[in-house]
Amino acid sequence: MFRKVRRVRRLASAALQMKSVWRGYSAWRRSKRWPAHAGAIASPAPQGDLRKFFENRKDGRGIWKWQHYFDIYERHFSRFRGTAVNLLEIGIYSGGSLDMWRDYFGPEARIYGVDIESACRAYDGGPVKVFIGDQGDRNFWQQFKAQVEQVDIVVDDGGHQAEQQIVTFEELFPYLRPGGVYLCEDLHGVFNRFAGYMYGFASNLNAQQGSTRDLKNQERRSVCTATALQSAVRAVHFYPFVTVIEKTDAPIHELVAPKHGTQWEPFIK
Repeated sequence: MFRKVRRVRRLASAALQMKSVWRGYSAWRRSKRWPAHAGAIASPAPQGDLRKFFENRKDGRGIWKWQHYFDIYERHFSRFRGTAVNLLEIGIYSGGSLDMWRDYFGPEARIYGVDIESACRAYDGGPVKVFIGDQGDRNFWQQFKAQVEQVDIVVDDGGHQAEQQIVTFEELFPYLRPGGVYLCEDLHGVFNRFAGYMYGFASNLNAQQGSTRDLKNQERRSVCTATALQSAVRAVHFYPFVTVIEKTDAPIHELVAPKHGTQWEPFIK
């Protein structure tokens, strides 16, 4: 009986959430609420080393990226520079981005590439190890993980099909080292299915499990037991065409809200 009631409540909550999703989409799709930029003076965006590498690639192995990706890469990857980082790129194509990652992260980095095209074996060698396989095949990922130690960064620029992206995320995100970064790019379309999957994934960050309030201990005024997802996931970032998921550096056991100060309005005890 109780399970049925909980299930009905969850379905009702999900229905309300979908209604809110549609409301947000509709309200801001063609909204006039955005501030006007007429007359604003745009400052030039700083050009990081990844962008410089791309701009300087006039011949040789090809690289094909949206320009705004480079700021996203710099924001999330810069702390790994000069370290023994393990990076996996899914979708090798013409091999130019493998060169870019090697140049950016330095000689200690180990770069892994995955592609479904066997011709991409040509890029295997030195600090780059290439695997040929289908990213939508869970058996392939099991074989990959048996041969490769945990990675710090995953860049999914592979088949661009939602089911492939979902399978890859489910197989590899738990395999990231603590503090790792998972980036999936080229998520095109308003109701992109992988983006929808990630909206559902991210909504679990707001769960309140085992919430307690200690009126006598202001340092533990409100406490929630961290869920398994909150313990493992630091943040989910949404950008145009890109989603980035960051893993925590160490497990989180609880979320705490201390209460500091002496002057309070009487509305909330």
